[in-house]
Amino acid sequence: MKLAIFDVDGTLVDSRAMITASLSSAFAGEGLAAPPQEKMLSIVGLSLVHAMRALAPDADAARHDRLAAGYKDAFWKYRAENAHAEALFAGALEALNRLRDRTDVVLGIATGKSRKGVAHLFERHGFEGWFATIQTSDTNPSKPHPGMVTQAMAETGAEPHQAIVIGDTSYDIEMARSAGAGAIGVTWGNHPRAELERAGAHYIISEFRELEEQLLALWEEREK
Repeated sequence: MKLAIFDVDGTLVDSRAMITASLSSAFAGEGLAAPPQEKMLSIVGLSLVHAMRALAPDADAARHDRLAAGYKDAFWKYRAENAHAEALFAGALEALNRLRDRTDVVLGIATGKSRKGVAHLFERHGFEGWFATIQTSDTNPSKPHPGMVTQAMAETGAEPHQAIVIGDTSYDIEMARSAGAGAIGVTWGNHPRAELERAGAHYIISEFRELEEQLLALWEEREK
């Protein structure tokens, strides 16, 4: 058995416009200037309070909590208004379908999103039942803590050499490596290739059509 664990934002889904708009609203609600876009996108993948600590390091814990709450309020408001569409990246659906067709592969999710956010994603794209394990910020420590990966392995019975995380940030790569899993970075998301390399990605891909081949190669290497 082989386990492919996918990050969501920046890996499967292009949510950059939604995230930056929601962060800008949250900061405005606190009377603060929004960080530069590059800085806002650099924290994608972290759980919300951790993200706010990184974006507003001089603020106290109460303000971090208010910023996180403001982000959630803005996010769901924009979603209800169908603002800032969150489309799948090109090739994502085809890549997932190819992996689903394999009898030796199971799919998982490890995301800084809430379970509510994942449920919306599944409903929108018809993903219900596709993923054998779903790890979210509701019940796990923030990335790069390895908890999401170790829990995904426990739920599926996968060993570390059988698990590979696919993600767009150094947090995903560090999480995978800390759990003893493999790590494939993608270049179309929120962290540049150099950061993925520094974090220890085993492979880095620039298009979804490369994914299956690289997964199979990495699984083969790690099973030796």
